Amino acid sequence: QVQLVESGGGSVQAGGSLRLSCATSGYTFRYTYMGWFRQVPGAEREGVATIISDGRTRYADFVKGRFTVTHDNAKNTLYLQMDSLKPEDTAMYYCAAASQGWWWSQPPPLGPADFFYWGQGTQVTVSS
Repeated sequence: QVQLVESGGGSVQAGGSLRLSCATSGYTFRYTYMGWFRQVPGAEREGVATIISDGRTRYADFVKGRFTVTHDNAKNTLYLQMDSLKPEDTAMYYCAAASQGWWWSQPPPLGPADFFYWGQGTQVTVSS
């Protein structure tokens, strides 16, 4: 029933920008949390940015100050604005959503195990 579809990936030069979108269906972003993850071949999937429905966010150290995660409730869409892209940002980027709420005062989690629904991914390639 729940579907997540990423889009917006592509190839850009270092220093450029991209905005990834994650369109959701059958999912209500209330009390729950969503996030962006990335993965390169041979490596584990790692958290990039997460957001709780109340607006709290958490970013991986390697994207702080460069990426911004937001959610448009009217469009049921999660976004990841990626600025000042670096070659090391090259990866497959995945959108994810939790099947449960986040009730604690701590920032939302960044671990893949804390998310249940996943999109198919969108490729981001940054050239030097």
